[in-house]
Amino acid sequence: MRQVTIYTTDKEYQHFIELAKNLHYVKKIETDEEPTKHEILDNIKKGFEEMALIKKGKLKTTSLNDFLNEL
Repeated sequence: MRQVTIYTTDKEYQHFIELAKNLHYVKKIETDEEPTKHEILDNIKKGFEEMALIKKGKLKTTSLNDFLNEL
């Protein structure tokens, strides 16, 4: 996997982020923005929902070996 650093103007920043999110081959977008309280709570809620689905057997998990190999 490769990493790219892009410097852009504040005016074009949000447009570029939205464009990058829609590219199927972009795996992760890191920005220097702090997440909002709403985003943090949303992520926690999604985590609990996924955990409930895993416990019910409705969501497949990754084995520890596969997870570590990805690192």
